[in-house]
Amino acid sequence: MFSGAQVSLYPMSDNFVGIILDAVKALDPYRDRLRIEIDDISTLLVGPPDILFAAMHDLFVAAAKTGEHCVLSTAVSRGCPGEPDDAICGSNPSLGQAEPLADRITAALAAVETTAETGQPTAAQFSLYVMGIGSHMDEIYGCIDFLKRSGTFDRAKNFCTRLSGDAGAVFATIREAFYRFGDPDGHVTLDITMSANSPTKA
Repeated sequence: MFSGAQVSLYPMSDNFVGIILDAVKALDPYRDRLRIEIDDISTLLVGPPDILFAAMHDLFVAAAKTGEHCVLSTAVSRGCPGEPDDAICGSNPSLGQAEPLADRITAALAAVETTAETGQPTAAQFSLYVMGIGSHMDEIYGCIDFLKRSGTFDRAKNFCTRLSGDAGAVFATIREAFYRFGDPDGHVTLDITMSANSPTKA
């Protein structure tokens, strides 16, 4: 199943070029497991969802650790019918099983709870879009239940959910939302904005 992300990193600093170029080095360990294409607007990452989120996590944390205000904006998609399969995406067992919703929530909570901390406080907002299934609201309500119990839930906002906490837990929460909800063979997308070191923390 094709899965990928279009990622843009925005450091709010006079040294934005240096921060971006240094942060991009965090992608080096993933270059044999992801297809990476860079242009002047965004970086395309194509590969298995677990590797996608690990790479985005490392990119963002590398930039945020500078202490400068950094924002990561990304659109993540799996199962898009308009995208050709790519062998690098492989298969993901967590997406291949249509487990009962309650079991998926339990597994997602356990994954977040066991995630290592980074020491980097982070805020995020994201929206989950489950495409092409009649029971999409059941999946979305199940995801909301998971989010409220995840330990990173901050509040509901118009059109999205806000999370806050350590970057490790925040990324894990969003990753699990992407893994666990929606038809395992269907089209699911996320719209994500991450922020660290903001001068206007809410």
